[in-house]
Amino acid sequence: MPFEVRKIEIKSVTDASGLGELIDEGVFAADDVIAVIGKTEGNGGVNDYTRILADQAFRGVLLDKGSRPEDEVKQIPMAWSGGCDGVITPHATVFARLPDERGVDTDDKRLSVGFAMSDVLLPEDIGRPAMVEKVAEGVKRAMAEAGITDVADVHYVQTKTPLLVQETIQDAHRRGETVFTEDTLYSMDISNGTTGLGIAYALGEVDEVPPAEEICRNTDLYSSVASCSSGVELDRAQIVVVGNAAGARSRYRVGHSVMQDALDQDGIFEAIRNAGLELPERPHHTDLGDRLVNVFLKCEADASGELRGRRQLMLDDSDVHHHRQIKGAVGGVTASAVGDSAVFVSVGALHQGPQGGGPVAAIIRVED
Repeated sequence: MPFEVRKIEIKSVTDASGLGELIDEGVFAADDVIAVIGKTEGNGGVNDYTRILADQAFRGVLLDKGSRPEDEVKQIPMAWSGGCDGVITPHATVFARLPDERGVDTDDKRLSVGFAMSDVLLPEDIGRPAMVEKVAEGVKRAMAEAGITDVADVHYVQTKTPLLVQETIQDAHRRGETVFTEDTLYSMDISNGTTGLGIAYALGEVDEVPPAEEICRNTDLYSSVASCSSGVELDRAQIVVVGNAAGARSRYRVGHSVMQDALDQDGIFEAIRNAGLELPERPHHTDLGDRLVNVFLKCEADASGELRGRRQLMLDDSDVHHHRQIKGAVGGVTASAVGDSAVFVSVGALHQGPQGGGPVAAIIRVED
């Protein structure tokens, strides 16, 4: 089946009107929506409930305008990343299947999407080889569902995994188990990073499951296509694989690259080129026309405390957490590059792209 991809602005914390309008206009049917990836306006922390509010709003529209039962709608992957620091605008990117007759005839590989849920991730799995293995197995199943047989055709893997909270930490202790950390905010980085290694292992970016002592420590190990978020909403890895597949017949393609650091606009444009959009040597956002659907980035404050040889202070700031500072900074760099503030920029890029940088994925509309 071909796929449709649309970006929707979220106008208030519980707004899903844009999704309803696309359904009413016949762009796609409610029952054909298969995944949503979005930014919400909360603090992006452990207690960011705007993710849950957005989730409820979007699922409510699909229930009201579709025929799928509630249990089935609850299984649709919706990866919400909280925190729109700086100029980032709350928004959602919606993926939907289309009837076959609405596809395009082409021999090119076109955008395809697959989804899987991992086995249950226990609190003691987070930050350890068991989580790497469980995530990797789920990624392979999601690839198969998307019809992608070559790992080189995978350009973006968005996940949502559990982090540690006091309840799950105590649950592990009651069963005689230990956890990687009892700092719940830090556990967000750990969950994201371990998931990134699971993706890297599934796609052959690392040769083997890293030993425990290298997980969340050896930053030379990373995935170039992983975008991992975590929260309190679920107890397993929710995995969305986006790539290009033969026979998909979509009007879209996806590509990827990496930002080497927080200022690397070239990495953003290289992802857009990799998706198939020709750009001049020194691109400007006006060169994109209306063909860029969205870009998806992960970012991280460089642990060296420097950026291109200049001293950085965000890791020493006791008032504003460095997660919020780097997200706002990279959001501004990205919005400037593509001329749009509704960009998906998520923080916590451990094992996702090079140290101090992060992966970039871009989806473009193909002109047939």
